[in-house]
Amino acid sequence: MIGYNKRPMAAKTPFSSDNFVTMLAPYALGEYLGSEAVAQGTVQTNYFIETTGGKVVLRYYENRSRESVLFESNLLAYLKKRYYPCPTPLKNRQGATVGILYNKPYVFFEWMAGHHIEQPTAYHRQQLIQKAAELQNLTRTYRPRYKPYRWNYSVDLCRNLARTEAAKINIGAAQEKLVWLEQQLATLQLPRPLPKGICHCDFHFSNVLFQGDHFAALLDFDDANYTFLLFDLVGLIEAGAWSHPAETLDLVQARAIVQEYRKYRPLSAIEQRHLYDVYKLSILFDCVWYLGRGDAQDFYEKRKVNFLRNVGRERFFVELFGEVTG
Repeated sequence: MIGYNKRPMAAKTPFSSDNFVTMLAPYALGEYLGSEAVAQGTVQTNYFIETTGGKVVLRYYENRSRESVLFESNLLAYLKKRYYPCPTPLKNRQGATVGILYNKPYVFFEWMAGHHIEQPTAYHRQQLIQKAAELQNLTRTYRPRYKPYRWNYSVDLCRNLARTEAAKINIGAAQEKLVWLEQQLATLQLPRPLPKGICHCDFHFSNVLFQGDHFAALLDFDDANYTFLLFDLVGLIEAGAWSHPAETLDLVQARAIVQEYRKYRPLSAIEQRHLYDVYKLSILFDCVWYLGRGDAQDFYEKRKVNFLRNVGRERFFVELFGEVTG
């Protein structure tokens, strides 16, 4: 059995043994022996591949351009050189990491030992917070060559995607939600000096490998992009402090997450002041993904934004950072 003890599933693109042999041909990875579809992953097609040279992971990109995939493979190579725990994209004999089959890109990644945690403890969460902060430290000065080929989260991107989605859905409720979304975007305060870098943007524990109780690797950089460095911190707060049934944010828990993160990456005054705005921006991106869901007058993302608005910018800052600056 290849892989991390996952349940096999049907891949979005099924391949024959001949396909795998063709994809492996440009690489010095050994001869093809067998494969297994990866259960995790909702967008791209992933396989564990066994060869005479060992195990590797194949990712076949269903909806990415070659340049977008190069953003990911270049980023992972950059991180790996700096000893960040993530998979290495493997080069073929010509030194390239991205291949093409049926007009879609694919990459072979090193196979990394480990397992997934389904019920993470406080210790597991602490390690993820640390690795998120370290990722932002490493990429604050990183300038990706293929940045234009990714959805780099910003106000303009959110607005443009929402307009496109509303036109595609073409129902009144979506248009009403679009009006609301654009009004909310206009209230955000995201000054130009707010630091940017690479955020992973998908810190679900299905994307993390552990060996025993110790963090082994961060996987799946498919959503990674160049955005506000706070974006991943918001994701950690959302995962650890937002209650879906109650639709409230546990401000005490949110503060604990922020304080843990700051042990590894101190936040500047401008970041502390505008975490509130980046949080709202993340909710508005969620609204884009689910623009067709719910009633236009009362829907999940609107309730979340209203919750933050009721907390207020100043109280949010005081609760998470414990002080007021001039």
